[in-house]
Amino acid sequence: MLTALKTTTDKSSSMKFDSKQLLSFYHDMLLIRRFEEKAGQLYGMGLIGGFCHLYIGQEAVAVGMKANMQQGDRVITTYRDHGHMIVTGSDPKAIMAELLGRSTGSSKGKGGSMHLFDIERNFFGGHGIVGASVPIGAGLAFADKYLGNKAVTFCYYGDGAAHQGQVYEAYNMAKLWNLPIIFIIENNKYAMGTSVARSSANLELHKRGLGFDIPGYKINGMDVVEVIQGTKQIIEDVRNGKGPVIVEMDTYRYRGHSMSDPAKYRSKDELERKKEQDPLINLKNYMSKTASIKDEEIKKVDDEVKSQVNEVVEFAKNSPEPDESELMTDIYN
Repeated sequence: MLTALKTTTDKSSSMKFDSKQLLSFYHDMLLIRRFEEKAGQLYGMGLIGGFCHLYIGQEAVAVGMKANMQQGDRVITTYRDHGHMIVTGSDPKAIMAELLGRSTGSSKGKGGSMHLFDIERNFFGGHGIVGASVPIGAGLAFADKYLGNKAVTFCYYGDGAAHQGQVYEAYNMAKLWNLPIIFIIENNKYAMGTSVARSSANLELHKRGLGFDIPGYKINGMDVVEVIQGTKQIIEDVRNGKGPVIVEMDTYRYRGHSMSDPAKYRSKDELERKKEQDPLINLKNYMSKTASIKDEEIKKVDDEVKSQVNEVVEFAKNSPEPDESELMTDIYN
């Protein structure tokens, strides 16, 4: 009988990181954090329209998974997508310009926050329909299986989307065809305003694939080192033809579901306790203790990211809005 597996990552494992690697992880996580904070400010100023879902608190997941990706791997996610697109290598200026609806945006200002896309970097969205990334991700993996190119699809969705019926249909097909896909559940504890404890009869979401003979793993998504170490072998197995896997990332979002959500459904005490597990703080502590990285080196990265994000915002704000001639372009009949 198949049983789901839980990772119990040991940070003293043989997988080590030098100072350059650790500072790179820190840079990418901090870039996402500062980018999202600016996006929140711009939304409050009325410069970003529609919905806007911030990734603050979950940075270690996207950055950690990226560390084990290879050229040609694909990423698809939900509408909480800014951070995922940044780590694929997309230009943050084009992402921010897209949020502001400018012509220099990644989709010419016509996609917005929830529908980011960068096919050149194998980033396939940004999907506004809850759970939609899962069957589409299975389709991407099917293409790679057919082509035999050893690529892996990294398919992200949340604990709320994990209840959707289309998710289980995709599980069945993924296992039936032995597709090279990792289903990554970013369990940030709340589906909009409903806690996972109130919406799920079984809180071990990584076991949701057992009925389809898909193994599952649970990893601390608040620690980038644990994400990297815990998923390295999993990804290699999927890449080498062992079929789909479910990885539940135990994480937390510090902001509301979207910018219109005051998040009054959780207590201040809960939020403060969770902030003690901040992935940026975890990594800084790890760098200090394990790699003896000095505060001055970390401060240098802080300053670089601050300057970079300021340039990103200025570029977006000074970019023109799409011309009216763009209204009917990129439409397929």
